[in-house]
Amino acid sequence: TAWAHHSVSALFDANLVALKGTMTRVEWVNPHIIIYVTVDGEEWKLESSAPSFWRSVGVRAADFSRGNGQAVAVELHSARSGAHYGYLRKITFANGDFLEATSGN
Repeated sequence: TAWAHHSVSALFDANLVALKGTMTRVEWVNPHIIIYVTVDGEEWKLESSAPSFWRSVGVRAADFSRGNGQAVAVELHSARSGAHYGYLRKITFANGDFLEATSGN
């Protein structure tokens, strides 16, 4: 069996984009966690580092899930395709707490 993995730079633009919206759910799955944020009525799908990365820095699924239904600010690398899709680098919750991926995949 061959394992394939995409490069972040192959799918996403290098420039960071900042958006504000409402987090609707998180999927704590491999190979990347997925966060959904509604921005101006449009759903954005944001992938981030693998669960193993987040666990290695002390972050658990519940740390993300607490944002469900909350206003959040996100920094992401948007999809080169123009779709409402991106690679999450930082999420800031309504109370000012944030989670940031400072490493690659």
